[in-house]
Amino acid sequence: MNQDLKKQQLRKAKDKVRKVKVFYIHLAGYVVVVALLLYNLYIVAGPYKNNIISLNLSVLVGWTVFIIIHGLNVFKGKRIFKKSWEDKKTAQFLKDKEEEKTFWE
Repeated sequence: MNQDLKKQQLRKAKDKVRKVKVFYIHLAGYVVVVALLLYNLYIVAGPYKNNIISLNLSVLVGWTVFIIIHGLNVFKGKRIFKKSWEDKKTAQFLKDKEEEKTFWE
């Protein structure tokens, strides 16, 4: 029973690592394509300029929405500022407030 639990945990951990790896590869590709599309917007000229700009902006907006959704799915449940960080900062601000003195004290 314990061995099965460890195998299951290992499988979940490997799956999580794979998802994060795929997200970072996706993010790297996104950065490269965005750079190329922005350069294309800079150099575009000619009779189809408005069509090309519309297509490029559509790709940028669509892919940005998709990468945000992908990131939220991969990192769901993760918080940037954890509760322990919030508690530590609150205590630090209270300590600073106690030590704070006015000019004439």
